[in-house]
Amino acid sequence: MKSHWEQVYGTKAPDAVSWYAPHLQESLGYIRRTGVPTSASVIDVGGGEATLVDDLLEAGYQDVTVLDISEKALDVCRARLASRSETVKWIAADALEHGFAPQSFDVWHDRAVFHFLVEPGQRHAYVAKVLTALKPGGFAIVGAFGPQGPEKCSGLPVARYSSSELHDEFGGQFRLLDHSVTLHTTPWGATQQFVYCFCRLEH
Repeated sequence: MKSHWEQVYGTKAPDAVSWYAPHLQESLGYIRRTGVPTSASVIDVGGGEATLVDDLLEAGYQDVTVLDISEKALDVCRARLASRSETVKWIAADALEHGFAPQSFDVWHDRAVFHFLVEPGQRHAYVAKVLTALKPGGFAIVGAFGPQGPEKCSGLPVARYSSSELHDEFGGQFRLLDHSVTLHTTPWGATQQFVYCFCRLEH
């Protein structure tokens, strides 16, 4: 899987991948709605080359971590941010394999990693990582392909979810605060349906 994503990010420009957006407004909006202070710890899982980290820094967030399986994608982000990259924690790892410190994050954000987990065991392992990494009362914001979303992305099969199906994957320990359905427009003008779930880990 790592070699697949290194090839993707090594051969395509940041604005030439289907998930590219100049700004992740839906994601940023949910992070703001958590109400956590700008000193809170926020992780962007599968952040890749996305500009969410730029916008979080611009908004004043001081404890931002970006995790991605592709070192090349993180290199693009670091180069774009220049000296500001020194204030960000960068993790080149598979989220399913990384050893997250217990209760280390106030906000877990993931746009477009979870839908690549097509095996139930992968999804269970992912949720276990979220449960480990989030502080009690922390927030999980997860965006995945909706029921009318594509069946494949970047040559890989994906799972598609309604908001209730996506929330069910995380279980009752996560209280659903809100959900939304959005249409993402790819750089070549196609539309992709995304579903977001905004949850809070119960104490």
